[in-house]
Amino acid sequence: HIDGIRFDAARQIANYDFMHWIVEEAKKTAGSKPFYNVAEHIPETTSITNFDGPMDGCWHDSFYHCVLEHICGDTFDLERLKDVIDCKRQGFMGATNVVNYLTNHDHNHVMAELAERDIFDEAAFKRAKLGVAILMTAVGVPLIWMGEEFGEFKHKTIDQAKIDWTLLQHENNQGLLSYYKGLINLRKHNHALYTENIEFFYENAEDRVLAYTRWNDEGSRVVVVANFSDSFRAGYTIPHFPENGTWHEWTGDYDIEAGDNQMMMDLPEYEAKVFVWH
Repeated sequence: HIDGIRFDAARQIANYDFMHWIVEEAKKTAGSKPFYNVAEHIPETTSITNFDGPMDGCWHDSFYHCVLEHICGDTFDLERLKDVIDCKRQGFMGATNVVNYLTNHDHNHVMAELAERDIFDEAAFKRAKLGVAILMTAVGVPLIWMGEEFGEFKHKTIDQAKIDWTLLQHENNQGLLSYYKGLINLRKHNHALYTENIEFFYENAEDRVLAYTRWNDEGSRVVVVANFSDSFRAGYTIPHFPENGTWHEWTGDYDIEAGDNQMMMDLPEYEAKVFVWH
C-alpha cells in the first residue's frame, strides 16, 4: 500500500517529458485512489508543479532554511517568513504544491542545529515547538523526519544512525511528542488548514511578532500568533483580530476572549499561540 512517490534529484533528471510520463503511469497503476507525486527539486521551482508541470508537489527547501534560521534566532525577516508560510507569494498555486519541513535526511536534526548555537534543554524544546506550530499551520503539506517528533538530536551521517527511542524516557521529549500529536490532530480535523486561504493581519518587526489566520468557507478558522524574540511579552495586544468572541488556544487547552477586534495575551519568548474559532 503506497499513496505516492517522491522523485529524488528531479533537478538533475531535468526532463519534464519523462516526468510527465512516469507520473501518469504511476497514477494509472494507482487506479481510482488519490496518488501524490512529489519532486525533490532543490532549489524549488514553481514550474515543476504549476499548470503544465509534471508533479503534484515539490520539496519546499526555502521553508526549511527560513524557519530554522528564525527559531534559532539567526535572523528576522518578516517578508521571508511570509513568503514561506504562504507559498502563493512565491508563485505556487496551492496547498498541495509544496512539502514543508523543519528538516530531513539531507540536514541535521533541529536539536543538533540548536545545540550548535549553544541552545539546550528547555530553551531548545521551546524553539522546536515554535517551528512545529509554523509547520503545521502553514500553507502546504507538512513532512516530519523520523525522530523529530520527540527531539532526536543526531547530526546527519552516511553511516547507520538508529533512532534513540530511550529519549522518550525524558519529560521534555515526551512533551514535544505530545505537542506534535496535538497539532497533527488539529491539522487533520480543522479544514481551515486544508485550504490556500491565509491572511497576515498583524506584524511588528521590532517586537518580532507575526500573526496570521487560516479559514475555509464553512466557518472553520485558525489564528497563529508567533513570537520570534527572546522577550516575554506580557499583556500583549493583537489588533485586527478576525472575530470577536470565544477562541480556544489549542496548545495550552484554554479559552480566551477577543473583543473590539483585538485580543490581549501573554506571549512567551520563542512561542506560538494557536487559536481555534469555536
